[in-house]
Amino acid sequence: MPDAVQAAAAPRPVGRYPHARRAGGLLFLSGIGPRDPATDSVPGNVLDGAGRVVGHDITAQTHAVFANVRAVLEASGARLEDLVDVTVYLTDMAGDFAGYNAVWAEYFPDPATAPCRTTLGISALPTPIAIELKCVAAPKE
Repeated sequence: MPDAVQAAAAPRPVGRYPHARRAGGLLFLSGIGPRDPATDSVPGNVLDGAGRVVGHDITAQTHAVFANVRAVLEASGARLEDLVDVTVYLTDMAGDFAGYNAVWAEYFPDPATAPCRTTLGISALPTPIAIELKCVAAPKE
């Protein structure tokens, strides 16, 4: 059976699943969002007086999601450079794609060495986040 990975430095999963699982030479990460591992808050969310989300900062959330992906990768003995495929879920494709894409370019400035990527616009995620990443890595031995 493949090895499950739980990363102490990443936010707890919102369901009954591991942060990642090894299978063969690959590492499959569960969906990772931008929640703060210490407080469970969402960086960049703007709340009204009743605590409802009324806005968000996709740049802050994208940096936070990459920090959480990095934490899971490091707990697995891998690095961002080991990513080979990333599926990105955005809840506001029209409003957030440019900001998220700019942050992506900070982490992966050379398209020749960047992981493959698919970006999907979706209506909601299970927590009040605007972005989630689903990643596959091929850690170097």
